[in-house]
Amino acid sequence: MTQADFLQAPFCEPGTIDADLTGPARFMNRELSWLGFNLRVLEEAENPKVPLLERLRFLSISATNLDEFYTVRVAGLRELAQAGNTTPAADGISPAEQLRLIDTDARALMARQQEVYALLRAELAGEGIAIMSVSDVTEADESYLADVFLNDVFPVLSPLAIDPAHPFPFIPNEGLALALQLERKKDKRPLNALLPVPHQIDRFVTLPSADGKRVLPLEDLLVMHLDRLFPGYKVKGSCAFRVLRDSDLEVEDEAEDLVREFETALKRRKRGEVVRMKISSGAPAALKRMVMEELPVSEEEVVEVSGLVGISDLSELVTDARPDLLWPSFTPRVPERVQDHEGDMFAAIRQKDMLLHHPYETFDNVIRFLQQAARDPNVVAIKQTLYRTSRNSPIVEALCEAAEDGKSVTALVELRARFDEAANIRQSRRLERAGAHVVYGFTQYKTHAKISVVVRREGDKLVTYTHFGTGNYHPITARIYTDLSLFTCDPALGRDATKVFNYIGGYAQPEGLENLSISPINLKSSLIESIEAEAENARNGKPAVIWAKMNSLVEVDVIDALYAASQAGVKISLVIRGICGLRPGIKGLSENIRVKSIVGRFLEHSRIVIFGNGKEIPSNKARVYISSADWMGRNLTRRVETMVEIRNKTVRAQIMDQIMAANMADVAQSWTMGPDGTFTRIQMPEGEFAFNCHRFFMENPSLSGRGSAGASDVPTLTHDHD
Repeated sequence: MTQADFLQAPFCEPGTIDADLTGPARFMNRELSWLGFNLRVLEEAENPKVPLLERLRFLSISATNLDEFYTVRVAGLRELAQAGNTTPAADGISPAEQLRLIDTDARALMARQQEVYALLRAELAGEGIAIMSVSDVTEADESYLADVFLNDVFPVLSPLAIDPAHPFPFIPNEGLALALQLERKKDKRPLNALLPVPHQIDRFVTLPSADGKRVLPLEDLLVMHLDRLFPGYKVKGSCAFRVLRDSDLEVEDEAEDLVREFETALKRRKRGEVVRMKISSGAPAALKRMVMEELPVSEEEVVEVSGLVGISDLSELVTDARPDLLWPSFTPRVPERVQDHEGDMFAAIRQKDMLLHHPYETFDNVIRFLQQAARDPNVVAIKQTLYRTSRNSPIVEALCEAAEDGKSVTALVELRARFDEAANIRQSRRLERAGAHVVYGFTQYKTHAKISVVVRREGDKLVTYTHFGTGNYHPITARIYTDLSLFTCDPALGRDATKVFNYIGGYAQPEGLENLSISPINLKSSLIESIEAEAENARNGKPAVIWAKMNSLVEVDVIDALYAASQAGVKISLVIRGICGLRPGIKGLSENIRVKSIVGRFLEHSRIVIFGNGKEIPSNKARVYISSADWMGRNLTRRVETMVEIRNKTVRAQIMDQIMAANMADVAQSWTMGPDGTFTRIQMPEGEFAFNCHRFFMENPSLSGRGSAGASDVPTLTHDHD
């Protein structure tokens, strides 16, 4: 299937399912759709075309994803159900019923994870990488492991008896422990005990190996040496268990000191109620019952595991020691235009707008932009949003350097970036010590927009340089997330960005935005108006087309607008990586909508939407936007987000003719969505070429980053357009 095949195939196949065109059945359930996405991630672990250690990484990612899903989404539904809340989701399903459906799908997913683990374990062994069990340990290994235990593990352990004088200890979120049934040898007196598995130590112990690699799970090492931890006792029974706790945060809207309130909330998170416990299968019934009662958890919240408890930890085994089992190495490009200007970002941006496509173009240029701003004596002010960033962030370093140099630095730090709250508190305190103005935005809205503003004195005027991104200012995730970075010194976009900072920092609602829509003010309404404009074009007999790419689509008003546009005759092609609450391909509702998902080497993260504007796509008349927002209720009504219209001709062509066209053309990593919400991997006949958009982007430069050589020789995937 080529791009032409995908775009020219019938939108609605005969015999597709019927649905109530007005009732909740027109929506897919958000939680079940997410589980379907995670199943696609897991299926990459089974894909023989993916290198073996990368398959192990996909397995680990699927487990990490599922853990977070339980600690946040399932925990929230559980609270609603326990409170007696019967308010249905958009698809008409109550919280309690959602929990039942989630449990069924999630248990099937977890069972599949163990099957995949067994498969990969066998294949790894064939490549000389052995994940061992106690039965595999030789006498020579025992001597080595005894030294490892005594020197590297024993000092960190805290074995705990469980009796009236020693109450059951607190097991933190994602905590792994061994439960033990012991018997004193001299008088056969029983004792229950607990041995928390320390997370400060690697989960897998490496053993000497003449050829290849051998590892033993840490809990197996502990089982081998229980006699040293409980001398005079005999082990009668044991099991491993791992808990997940409610990790959603609740913060008082009127908290006087938001940072202090978040620090308190983070402590509450660590003590959240258990929402799921995994326990090794075959655990003694009395031991299992004791653990369940002490945590406490119900039978419905317990999952028995025949295999490895804590599959997410398998990521430890994905190292660069075996490059033959990893993706081929790839070095992100530095755009030619930046090289032409000897790395001077301001000179490159002054020449014309520039769009970088990460990770294919290096994120180092975003860092370079801010580092140069910090050290440039002509720069007078820097404004920056920070949602997620790395621990030793070079961006925070640059902002601190600029503030210490006397520049005006404003940093908007979002404290509610889930699971990065503590890191962001640390960064905010560091920025304040350097002299930056640190603001935390709104208590009722998260600030998810990705904006940098640099004000530079050039001659007798001030010039504003602006960066708009679709992804976080995080140099680590930027290596694997596909995102867009727009650099511009267009005065209108500079004014728009400045108004956003004034809104966040001073509650000054922006007026007269020129090229920008923002939520919660007008982004949603702008989207719906543009969708309705395409519907009007269709009714007037004009070409009517929408292309869009995002992570998730669940906002009901936007979905209904897309349904109405489809019924008017608008051809709508969507690339949605994760959750999709829209049902495509239903006659009378969505027969003109198709949905695909791309899951591959890189994590699709950029948000793009293109409206034909009375022409076919691609066209110079089309309206092209990039955004920080997915089409979800939280993004469009409860967050500060941006959607930027792209007016530069070369950048527009890059987004349409390269990025979106390649996403539409991808076959190698693509799944198509059916009306019932299931995704089917696109299959090619044996021997036929399967286009891979990630490979295309790695091999071909971006249009707007070309320098003196020009862009005429850069491959695109569409024909010339008017």
